[in-house]
Amino acid sequence: MNIALIVVLGVLGALLGSFAGAQVWRLRAHQLVEDKREGEEVDAAELKRLKALLRPTLQDRSECLHCHHQLAWYDLIPVVSWVSLGGKCRYCRKPIGVAEILLEVGLAMVFIGSYLLWPYALDSMMHIVGFAVWLIACVVMAILFVYDAKWSLLPFAINVALIGVGMVFQVIMVLSGAPLDIWSLVGGIVLLGGLYLMFSLFGWVGMGDGILGVGLALLLGKWQYAFLALFIANLLGCFMLIPLYARRELHRHARIPFGPFMILGALIVMLFGSWLLAMIFGPTGYLQNMLML
Repeated sequence: MNIALIVVLGVLGALLGSFAGAQVWRLRAHQLVEDKREGEEVDAAELKRLKALLRPTLQDRSECLHCHHQLAWYDLIPVVSWVSLGGKCRYCRKPIGVAEILLEVGLAMVFIGSYLLWPYALDSMMHIVGFAVWLIACVVMAILFVYDAKWSLLPFAINVALIGVGMVFQVIMVLSGAPLDIWSLVGGIVLLGGLYLMFSLFGWVGMGDGILGVGLALLLGKWQYAFLALFIANLLGCFMLIPLYARRELHRHARIPFGPFMILGALIVMLFGSWLLAMIFGPTGYLQNMLML
């Protein structure tokens, strides 16, 4: 175990978590403008608050979304700045929000966990590049996770970006010598992507969930992993939503963001998939023991 590398990955994850949080708000600002252009009703106060984020990238400077004071470098240190300020803006004392700190800490933990639990060897340059591409995918998934959790919407451009990263990941894994069963990969895409795209035709889920499923299936690479991710995503959804329904805190026709559950399911399977499959379907697994009763 390389302690120095773990620290570097933790810091890098926190930095990219901060970056992901900034992109979430920029995406929201552009989404509001696009919705308004198409004649949809938007929150005028929210659009006004986020209008500064529409500036060109070269002119963009980080600022408080409430008082619009430009932030100094010491206001932007991941985790440290948020904790030292108690989650409030240094200048107007309005709450910054918890999504930012959760992204920074969460992505740092995902980066470290990915290194410690990575199912492939990191003994060649191509394997290392594959791992780096996975980390990029984690940043993209973090943006999708938070955006969907906040506004029940998966931005199309970011979904497509995840598909592109997934394709690159599979190419690199093949070049590094990992076996690729094309039919298993296609089966995974049908399970995670096609199934939700079909559900979207009936209005049960959004089309974005189906597109997200394609990107996740490309990262997982096997139909067994896709099936397991699908099962875990629905299991997590049941654990969270059934108690809310029981307490009548969620009505029957409420719009449920399912993207975060799919991403969590894929993340769990990517890092624990081999162990989970062995535990369930292996010679001494639970399913095998049940069939022998």
